[in-house]
Amino acid sequence: MVDDSLKQEIQSAYSGFLTSKGLKARYGQRLMIAHIARTLSAIPTDEAGQRKGGKPLAVVEAGTGTGKTLAYLIAALPIARARRKTLVVSTATVALQEQILLRDIPDLIEHSGLDFDFALAKGRQRYLCHARLDQQLSGGGSQNQLLYPDEVAAQPEAQQVKLFHSMADALARNTWDGDRDQWPDAVDDEAWQRVTTEPAQCTGRRCSFIRECAFFRARENLLDVDVIVANHDLVLADLALGGGAILPPPEDVIYVFDEAHHLPDKVINHFSFQVRFFATERWLEQTLRAVRGMAEQLPQGEQRALIDGLAGQMSALLELQREASPLISSIVNEGLEARGGGDVLRFEHGIVPDLLRRQAGELMQVCSGVLAEADDVQEAFEEALDKRSKQIDRELLEQWLAAVATIQRRVEQQMGLWRNYQSAGEEENPPLARWVKLVEGLSAAGDMDLCCSPILAANTLISTLWKRCYGAVLTSATLTALGEFERLSMRAGLTELSECAVVPSPFIHQEKAELRVPAMPCDAGDALAHTEALIDMMPELLRQERGTLALFASWRQMLAVYDGLEADLQAQILKQGEHSKHEMIKQHCERIDQGEYSTLFGLASFAEGVDLPGDYCRHVIIAKLPFAPPDDPVEQALAEWIEKNKGNAFMEISVPDAALKLVQASGRLLRKESDSGHITLLDRRVLTRRYGQKMLDSLPPFRRVFES
Repeated sequence: MVDDSLKQEIQSAYSGFLTSKGLKARYGQRLMIAHIARTLSAIPTDEAGQRKGGKPLAVVEAGTGTGKTLAYLIAALPIARARRKTLVVSTATVALQEQILLRDIPDLIEHSGLDFDFALAKGRQRYLCHARLDQQLSGGGSQNQLLYPDEVAAQPEAQQVKLFHSMADALARNTWDGDRDQWPDAVDDEAWQRVTTEPAQCTGRRCSFIRECAFFRARENLLDVDVIVANHDLVLADLALGGGAILPPPEDVIYVFDEAHHLPDKVINHFSFQVRFFATERWLEQTLRAVRGMAEQLPQGEQRALIDGLAGQMSALLELQREASPLISSIVNEGLEARGGGDVLRFEHGIVPDLLRRQAGELMQVCSGVLAEADDVQEAFEEALDKRSKQIDRELLEQWLAAVATIQRRVEQQMGLWRNYQSAGEEENPPLARWVKLVEGLSAAGDMDLCCSPILAANTLISTLWKRCYGAVLTSATLTALGEFERLSMRAGLTELSECAVVPSPFIHQEKAELRVPAMPCDAGDALAHTEALIDMMPELLRQERGTLALFASWRQMLAVYDGLEADLQAQILKQGEHSKHEMIKQHCERIDQGEYSTLFGLASFAEGVDLPGDYCRHVIIAKLPFAPPDDPVEQALAEWIEKNKGNAFMEISVPDAALKLVQASGRLLRKESDSGHITLLDRRVLTRRYGQKMLDSLPPFRRVFES
């Protein structure tokens, strides 16, 4: 139950916002505000202000047009302040992050009567590193090559040097704060790589430039604000560091995860391991030379002995990896031959062969030895910096400390992979996915990626976030699949921790849009015949509206359909892969504004996050039901685990996933209440298969026309 004072504050802010802007309340928005306020207010709290049990997660599916940002800010912010927590709003895309930061929050402050401070949180690599900039301008590029041999060329190009001087001048004049996104021109990645640093390479308070540090200044600004706007990757990076390293500790935060349907996949990617085997061997060779180069610049003594010890352990790791190479190559070759070829060897149920497991155990042990020696070197370098030792130039010492941190980061990645490969796997529930992928073939010129990944994010989210945070709101237009939250609950670990709700969209779908499934001469399962049918039907479809979005399930079919069309229709089409997504949308809108016909041909990335209101999109063509291709090792491992536990992987994974993507694709049509148009689905399996009715029922209630 929301206490009276908080209820009054929330209601007053909402009514004030609506009155100030001359708007009417939206039913779904009111329901969303109420659901979030009830859930967060009901969280039990101890005397220290920490959560003790309860259901801390408010999960809300709210369709396009609901006004989600306003709803969760008005509901959650007063509660966060009353509980003395920080509200962290996290998005999956930069576009939404910018919308919240530049439009939604200022609009709320201006019209609601709520007065609060807010800031944007970004990762360290969005900020310039003053020490790295100084190295580039003082001729430290060759030293940089010694420390980061596989990352950058030895010396910057003349144009880059000119850019770096401009940056230094802007910093000196206080006209730039070191934020990459605030630099007036685009900075290419290779140039920026030279003047930024990863968290592991940062020497923190020991850096000579700590007082000027752009990142730490930005981080200090986060300490006293009410609302922090971040992204999912940054939140997960903070959790991987233990929480509280970049953002406030989870115990002191109420999170809002907008675009929350992306969160499970983000977690899986963030907590997976990948080692490119032969590239790692080359890196070890280069880095070993760099470490020995450090030792040669030191007199005999404790520090040199420690660096020699690190070199010795790295040499042992290099030798063991060279010894392991024929064994691992043989296992991969034999495994691929037994499966009839291909370039991916997935270990069934996540269980690797005994020989590989034992080899992984040995590599893990030696990696542990490298890390132990690196820790000792790091401690010695930090002590020398603290004591202002005159044995080593301070700038060089800072570079060495950053180099040791780089060694630690990369060896930790290797150790994580080997640790997960040496475990038996039989006791894991669910198991990890483990596989090897050939890169340009397993030959002298090729390589192989050894990979390991969780198949579900549930356990990780429960242990690192849900059990720690004070509360959280998860929202998106697509959280349910087939009308249920089961898919999200399984993947994100929401069971017994959440209160879930679906609020209605303000759109009147029956009046505004039509879903049409035309008669077709073939089943979409027949790939060749289906593509031929699309080529025959596409000319008529593309002439129905000036603004069309055509979505395909595969590159192959999209290119085949395009190639099969006449030149005049090809001229109307902007095809994914020819330009950036942003440029394609820009050109498309310009054509429509000029009264021309324009069609976007795209894949899955165009089925979500693309906003084309009004005439820019009156027709959405969905070429095929968006079933995922059966070649993703993580999804294969998940399906295998479900089947092992007497489940039906197709009905429990493939169908709900495809249904969710179908909803996302159809959601490209109506972006505003005034929009209208039609959707053409060129896949009759939605009418002929037993799962088809479930998919149709999960769609908004469009007018339906099914041709026989």
